[in-house]
Amino acid sequence: MTERNRFDPAAFTPQHFLWDYDQGVATITLNIPERKNPLTFDSYAELRDTFRDLVYVDAVKAVVITGAGGNFCSGGDVHDIIGPLTRMDMRELLAFTRMTGDLVKAMRLCPQPILSAIDGVCVGAGAIIAMASDMRYGTENAKVGFLFTRVGLAGCDMGACAILPRIIGQGRAADLLYTGRIMGGDEGERWGFFNRLCSPESVLAETRTLALKLLEGPTFAHGITKTMLHQEWNMSIDQAIEAEAQAQAICMQTADFERAYNAFVNKEKPQFGGN
Repeated sequence: MTERNRFDPAAFTPQHFLWDYDQGVATITLNIPERKNPLTFDSYAELRDTFRDLVYVDAVKAVVITGAGGNFCSGGDVHDIIGPLTRMDMRELLAFTRMTGDLVKAMRLCPQPILSAIDGVCVGAGAIIAMASDMRYGTENAKVGFLFTRVGLAGCDMGACAILPRIIGQGRAADLLYTGRIMGGDEGERWGFFNRLCSPESVLAETRTLALKLLEGPTFAHGITKTMLHQEWNMSIDQAIEAEAQAQAICMQTADFERAYNAFVNKEKPQFGGN
């Protein structure tokens, strides 16, 4: 484990987004509000590295992602990313697309639940970050779009063709990925992309409330749940049942399992410790 992987979440100061840590919840705020919070080469890489490092940061129990200024994220920055991509050779382009895909891999492989609070524009790579989160709270003002076909690219970006159909269904995912059209907040909730709609004023607070609620539960076991939700996409039913048998046996070795039993016997609410 490197020194970087042991960063102190209370002292962590990233260069390309805002970071707040309080009561076990880390909040990442994409923060270029005058341009609706686009991603740059540097912010992609720093987000990827941060989620990779969170595997080793036990003090962070959940992560909230949001955007500043009433928008979530406008995707890859036109001047910082899109322009330079038109001048790259195939080797350089593949290095970039693998790097962006690595961000999604890092989000899915870190054990902490990731919750996105989404208002306003959430398009391109921003829609991918929302998609790769475990849960999404939105607003009626949310505008979600997988815009890749609008710029002459395929809809299969950063795992979209694998992950989005599992959230909203194959036909609905095909609609969004072929057309690049905008999905509004109400439609996103009906389709299951959003777990809940909130007011623009309360969406971040309600998302953080959910994160804190998760912290009241067995957070080690939550990490196992996230792992199984991710890994079982590639398993048969028989393989999944065996994997879950092993996962649950691991959780039965935790102090949280014993705490829950003792609390039940004593007719008390269990106080979980994440171990």
